[in-house]
Amino acid sequence: MNLLLMLSMIMIIISNILMMISFILSKKSFLDREKCSPFECGFDPKSLARIPFSLHFFLITMIFLIFDVEIALIFPMISTFMMVNFLTWFKVISFFIIILLIGLYHEWNQNMLNWVN
Repeated sequence: MNLLLMLSMIMIIISNILMMISFILSKKSFLDREKCSPFECGFDPKSLARIPFSLHFFLITMIFLIFDVEIALIFPMISTFMMVNFLTWFKVISFFIIILLIGLYHEWNQNMLNWVN
């Protein structure tokens, strides 16, 4: 236990030393006008380069990521089908899918799934 504690303290100290060294040696300037301006092959931009980002696109992306994580959670449940009690497995998978369907219904009810607004 003491060895584990000592090794974790050494790792924390080394990582803090490395972060301090990198902070001291870095030459970043946040006030540089050239770095804050958009880059278009060395030319001045023809129009406003910082166009507003579509919030609807962001929401669709978040919904996709949520369902992607849900699929990643369902795959292990499929592989454990033969290893556990069927009734317990069925209750867990049914509860999980009901929660997913309630979330989908809520998104549909809030018109998050419509592309045109």
